[in-house]
Amino acid sequence: MSNEFSLQKETAIYMDKIYYLASCDTCRKIIKSLPKDHDFKFHDIKQDPITVAELEKMRELSGSYEALFSKKAQLYKSMDLKNKSLTEDDYKKYILEHYTFLSRPVFIIKEKIYIGNTQQNMLQVMKALV
Repeated sequence: MSNEFSLQKETAIYMDKIYYLASCDTCRKIIKSLPKDHDFKFHDIKQDPITVAELEKMRELSGSYEALFSKKAQLYKSMDLKNKSLTEDDYKKYILEHYTFLSRPVFIIKEKIYIGNTQQNMLQVMKALV
């Protein structure tokens, strides 16, 4: 019975998470600025690609795949995607195919999502951490 309880307890606890790119200077700078006493799970999307389930959870929290998609990515420009009419399925496919298409960093804090590195977004992240 104690195993059952500990399993239930473990699944009830969620950890705040950051999806980031370790080679990205902006991501590194943001991570350095985070409170040291906060316990995050760090997920480097290049070393450990996001799964379909993780992306679907992000979409559920954000409302769309497009909200998660980076239109600043070099690949977006080189593939001339701005001149194509992309659907939600397209955004999902591209994010899963190549990590660069995920707008980053993505924070999931207390079951809320914060996408990208804008000053406004980072202010919201810092508020969520207090």
